[in-house]
Amino acid sequence: MTRRATLAGISAGLLLLGCSVGAPTKREPRPESAPVSAASGDATTTAEAVGLLRAGTAFVNQTSYRSDVDIASQITTLSHTDSVHRRLTARVSAPGGVIEIRMIDDEVYLKTGLLRGVVDGWMVLDPARMPSDFALSFAPGKNDSGGSARLIDAIVTARADGQQISGTIDATRIVPGNGISFRPGPGGVFPDSARRHAFRASLDAEGRLVSFLMPEASGLPNASLRYSDFGATVTVARPPGAVAAPDALYPQLGLGGGN
Repeated sequence: MTRRATLAGISAGLLLLGCSVGAPTKREPRPESAPVSAASGDATTTAEAVGLLRAGTAFVNQTSYRSDVDIASQITTLSHTDSVHRRLTARVSAPGGVIEIRMIDDEVYLKTGLLRGVVDGWMVLDPARMPSDFALSFAPGKNDSGGSARLIDAIVTARADGQQISGTIDATRIVPGNGISFRPGPGGVFPDSARRHAFRASLDAEGRLVSFLMPEASGLPNASLRYSDFGATVTVARPPGAVAAPDALYPQLGLGGGN
């Protein structure tokens, strides 16, 4: 089954990263339902593990941090976020080039050569003209540059073993956003195995999420999210000579943006 990493637009200070997955030629049989008692035990175990993961991401509202996303070693993002002091820098590297974003309070600056009809230097974006799925914000619930909440919401089963958490995730339920996103191929269908894709995550000694890994399988590429540099100072400078973003830029932002 072939697959390729693509850019699906820009979201939440980072690119909205997509992976096109070729439609399967044969759907896999669904597993038989587990006994009620076993299902109940699994649900309790999963709820406890998911609770640890959610608690482990509370730092996004409390301190500065670095997030790194890697999809198939083709698309990588590096961001430094400080929602308390309202500062962010992000750099996205893809086969076609690089996108840089800086945020200072409500000011958003972008530099890219990947989009059509835009200048080569720094641009200032008008927040009022941004599409709804280009959610650049420091508000709680919208300020995780790694996109961990979207991954946690898609978990099907999970089990904690000390600071290690492993289980399965429904890749088709990972809603589009910053960080790791997947989308089906030309047929518009994911393989059934994508609904129980393996994952493993790690917490540090303070209970913070430091890694969330999805190995290559189910027609999906390997993808990873890592957090580090908690509490480090995030310094962001206003780029000199930034100009107002042209009209041609805005239709290309967000989920509906062109590739």
